[in-house]
Amino acid sequence: MCLAIPGKVITINKQSDDTFRNAKVSFGGIIKEVNISMVPDAKEGDYVLVHVGLAISVVNEEEALKTFEYIHKMGEVDELKQPNPLI
Repeated sequence: MCLAIPGKVITINKQSDDTFRNAKVSFGGIIKEVNISMVPDAKEGDYVLVHVGLAISVVNEEEALKTFEYIHKMGEVDELKQPNPLI
């Protein structure tokens, strides 16, 4: 099953090209580097839905927190703690 996880944009990496942007995103305190190129309006403090390391949309905080709570209850958050072999 494909699943997008909500996370909060902590910092956006400053790059010379605004087209290809990365950000540090917090998933309940677990920080991951995420490509935010598909959400050019995303800013620090926004919540984004992330699928396989790519932010696919900006979502409101209430929905993001509710969704993350469900994912946490399912026990799927622990998977985020695993090191990414591609990094």
